[in-house]
Amino acid sequence: MARTQAPDYEQRRAAIVETAAGIYAGRGFAAASVADLAAALGASKSLIYHYYPSKEEILFEVMDSHLRSLTEALDTVMALDLEPAEKLREIARAFMRLYVGAAARHKVLLNELGSLPAARRAEIVRRQRRLIAAVQDLLVEIQPKLRTRPQLQRPAAMLFFGMINWTHTWFREGGPASAGEVADLAADLALKGLEGL
Repeated sequence: MARTQAPDYEQRRAAIVETAAGIYAGRGFAAASVADLAAALGASKSLIYHYYPSKEEILFEVMDSHLRSLTEALDTVMALDLEPAEKLREIARAFMRLYVGAAARHKVLLNELGSLPAARRAEIVRRQRRLIAAVQDLLVEIQPKLRTRPQLQRPAAMLFFGMINWTHTWFREGGPASAGEVADLAADLALKGLEGL
Protein backbone atom coordinates (compact mmCIF):
# COMPACT_ATOMS: atom_id res chain seq x y z
CA MET A 1 0.00 0.00 0.00
CA ALA A 2 1.41 3.39 -1.01
CA ARG A 3 2.28 5.80 1.77
CA THR A 4 0.01 8.84 1.82
CA GLN A 5 1.55 12.29 1.71
CA ALA A 6 1.18 14.49 4.80
CA PRO A 7 -1.14 17.48 4.28
CA ASP A 8 1.73 19.88 5.05
CA TYR A 9 4.26 18.06 2.85
CA GLU A 10 4.93 21.04 0.55
CA GLN A 11 5.13 23.49 3.48
CA ARG A 12 7.73 21.30 5.17
CA ARG A 13 9.77 21.05 1.98
CA ALA A 14 9.57 24.84 1.62
CA ALA A 15 10.73 25.32 5.24
CA ILE A 16 13.71 23.04 4.63
CA VAL A 17 14.69 25.01 1.51
CA GLU A 18 14.25 28.39 3.19
CA THR A 19 16.34 27.38 6.20
CA ALA A 20 18.98 25.75 4.00
CA ALA A 21 19.25 28.92 1.91
CA GLY A 22 20.09 30.94 5.02
CA ILE A 23 22.63 28.39 6.24
CA TYR A 24 24.30 27.93 2.85
CA ALA A 25 24.43 31.69 2.27
CA GLY A 26 25.97 32.29 5.68
CA ARG A 27 28.42 29.40 6.00
CA GLY A 28 28.84 28.17 2.48
CA PHE A 29 27.51 24.85 1.21
CA ALA A 30 30.65 22.80 1.95
CA ALA A 31 30.78 23.92 5.59
CA ALA A 32 27.09 23.22 6.28
CA SER A 33 25.87 19.73 7.12
CA VAL A 34 22.48 18.08 7.09
CA ALA A 35 22.85 17.87 10.87
CA ASP A 36 23.19 21.68 10.97
CA LEU A 37 20.03 22.00 8.90
CA ALA A 38 18.15 19.51 11.08
CA ALA A 39 19.21 21.37 14.24
CA ALA A 40 18.09 24.71 12.80
CA LEU A 41 14.70 23.20 11.98
CA GLY A 42 14.39 21.34 15.29
CA ALA A 43 14.07 18.11 13.31
CA SER A 44 16.00 14.89 12.78
CA LYS A 45 18.36 14.17 9.90
CA SER A 46 16.09 11.28 8.89
CA LEU A 47 13.17 13.69 8.56
CA ILE A 48 15.25 15.91 6.24
CA TYR A 49 16.12 12.86 4.14
CA HIS A 50 12.43 11.95 3.99
CA TYR A 51 11.85 15.17 2.04
CA TYR A 52 15.13 15.37 0.11
CA PRO A 53 17.42 12.44 -0.78
CA SER A 54 20.65 14.43 -0.42
CA LYS A 55 22.21 17.70 0.63
CA GLU A 56 22.89 18.43 -3.05
CA GLU A 57 19.20 18.06 -3.90
CA ILE A 58 18.38 20.66 -1.25
CA LEU A 59 20.99 22.97 -2.78
CA PHE A 60 19.47 22.43 -6.22
CA GLU A 61 16.01 23.31 -4.90
CA VAL A 62 17.34 26.48 -3.26
CA MET A 63 18.68 27.63 -6.64
CA ASP A 64 15.90 26.26 -8.81
CA SER A 65 13.09 27.77 -6.73
CA HIS A 66 14.77 31.18 -7.02
CA LEU A 67 15.19 30.83 -10.77
CA ARG A 68 11.58 29.70 -11.17
CA SER A 69 10.47 32.91 -9.44
CA LEU A 70 12.70 35.00 -11.70
CA THR A 71 11.45 33.19 -14.81
CA GLU A 72 7.80 33.70 -13.80
CA ALA A 73 8.49 37.40 -13.24
CA LEU A 74 10.21 37.67 -16.62
CA ASP A 75 7.37 35.89 -18.42
CA THR A 76 4.81 38.15 -16.73
CA VAL A 77 6.64 41.29 -17.86
CA MET A 78 7.24 39.98 -21.38
CA ALA A 79 3.50 39.32 -21.78
CA LEU A 80 2.66 42.97 -21.00
CA ASP A 81 1.79 45.36 -23.82
CA LEU A 82 4.76 47.67 -23.24
CA GLU A 83 7.52 49.21 -25.30
CA PRO A 84 10.80 47.24 -25.07
CA ALA A 85 12.49 49.94 -22.94
CA GLU A 86 9.63 49.88 -20.45
CA LYS A 87 9.79 46.07 -20.34
CA LEU A 88 13.48 46.29 -19.42
CA ARG A 89 12.61 48.72 -16.62
CA GLU A 90 9.84 46.40 -15.36
CA ILE A 91 12.20 43.41 -15.44
CA ALA A 92 14.72 45.34 -13.34
CA ARG A 93 11.99 46.24 -10.84
CA ALA A 94 10.60 42.69 -10.68
CA PHE A 95 14.04 41.15 -10.23
CA MET A 96 15.03 43.64 -7.54
CA ARG A 97 11.84 42.86 -5.61
CA LEU A 98 12.72 39.17 -5.77
CA TYR A 99 16.37 39.74 -4.88
CA VAL A 100 15.36 41.66 -1.75
CA GLY A 101 12.88 38.97 -0.70
CA ALA A 102 15.24 36.10 -1.41
CA ALA A 103 18.71 37.48 -0.73
CA ALA A 104 19.98 34.18 0.73
CA ARG A 105 18.75 32.14 -2.26
CA HIS A 106 20.25 34.68 -4.63
CA LYS A 107 23.61 34.57 -2.86
CA VAL A 108 23.60 30.78 -2.96
CA LEU A 109 22.78 30.83 -6.68
CA LEU A 110 25.67 33.17 -7.41
CA ASN A 111 28.24 31.47 -5.17
CA GLU A 112 27.49 27.74 -5.05
CA LEU A 113 26.77 26.65 -8.63
CA GLY A 114 29.99 24.64 -8.69
CA SER A 115 28.79 22.59 -5.70
CA LEU A 116 26.02 20.95 -7.72
CA PRO A 117 26.50 17.63 -9.53
CA ALA A 118 27.08 18.17 -13.27
CA ALA A 119 23.57 17.22 -14.45
CA ARG A 120 21.87 19.46 -11.88
CA ARG A 121 24.32 22.28 -12.62
CA ALA A 122 23.42 22.02 -16.31
CA GLU A 123 19.71 22.45 -15.45
CA ILE A 124 20.44 25.63 -13.50
CA VAL A 125 22.67 26.98 -16.26
CA ARG A 126 19.90 26.34 -18.82
CA ARG A 127 17.47 28.38 -16.73
CA GLN A 128 20.00 31.18 -16.31
CA ARG A 129 20.70 31.25 -20.04
CA ARG A 130 16.99 31.61 -20.78
CA LEU A 131 16.84 34.74 -18.61
CA ILE A 132 19.98 36.15 -20.19
CA ALA A 133 18.76 35.43 -23.74
CA ALA A 134 15.43 37.17 -23.09
CA VAL A 135 17.16 40.31 -21.83
CA GLN A 136 19.66 40.13 -24.69
CA ASP A 137 16.84 40.00 -27.26
CA LEU A 138 15.13 42.91 -25.53
CA LEU A 139 18.29 45.00 -25.63
CA VAL A 140 18.61 44.34 -29.37
CA GLU A 141 15.01 45.51 -29.81
CA ILE A 142 15.80 48.66 -27.86
CA GLN A 143 19.03 49.34 -29.75
CA PRO A 144 18.91 47.84 -33.25
CA LYS A 145 22.56 48.82 -33.82
CA LEU A 146 23.42 45.78 -31.67
CA ARG A 147 22.28 43.62 -34.61
CA THR A 148 25.35 44.73 -36.54
CA ARG A 149 27.59 44.09 -33.50
CA PRO A 150 26.57 40.59 -32.39
CA GLN A 151 29.75 40.20 -30.35
CA LEU A 152 28.38 42.88 -27.98
CA GLN A 153 24.88 41.46 -27.50
CA ARG A 154 25.72 38.98 -24.73
CA PRO A 155 28.11 41.39 -22.97
CA ALA A 156 25.35 44.04 -22.97
CA ALA A 157 22.95 41.60 -21.29
CA MET A 158 25.57 40.47 -18.80
CA LEU A 159 26.40 44.08 -17.90
CA PHE A 160 22.71 44.71 -17.22
CA PHE A 161 22.58 41.70 -14.92
CA GLY A 162 25.87 42.75 -13.36
CA MET A 163 24.28 45.99 -12.20
CA ILE A 164 21.50 44.23 -10.28
CA ASN A 165 22.80 40.73 -9.49
CA TRP A 166 25.24 41.83 -6.82
CA THR A 167 22.96 44.25 -5.01
CA HIS A 168 22.57 41.61 -2.27
CA THR A 169 26.10 42.54 -1.15
CA TRP A 170 25.26 46.18 -0.42
CA PHE A 171 21.54 46.95 -0.74
CA ARG A 172 19.60 47.21 2.53
CA GLU A 173 15.84 47.52 2.76
CA GLY A 174 14.96 50.69 4.62
CA GLY A 175 18.17 52.35 3.43
CA PRO A 176 18.32 55.69 1.61
CA ALA A 177 17.32 54.21 -1.79
CA SER A 178 14.42 51.82 -2.31
CA ALA A 179 14.64 48.64 -4.38
CA GLY A 180 12.48 50.34 -7.01
CA GLU A 181 14.81 53.33 -7.19
CA VAL A 182 17.84 51.05 -7.59
CA ALA A 183 16.03 49.11 -10.33
CA ASP A 184 15.14 52.34 -12.15
CA LEU A 185 18.72 53.56 -11.84
CA ALA A 186 20.01 50.31 -13.39
CA ALA A 187 17.44 50.60 -16.20
CA ASP A 188 18.36 54.25 -16.82
CA LEU A 189 22.06 53.43 -16.94
CA ALA A 190 21.42 50.61 -19.40
CA LEU A 191 18.99 52.54 -21.59
CA LYS A 192 20.99 55.74 -21.74
CA GLY A 193 24.18 53.78 -22.35
CA LEU A 194 22.47 51.98 -25.23
CA GLU A 195 21.55 55.34 -26.77
CA GLY A 196 25.26 56.10 -27.01
CA LEU A 197 26.08 53.05 -29.14
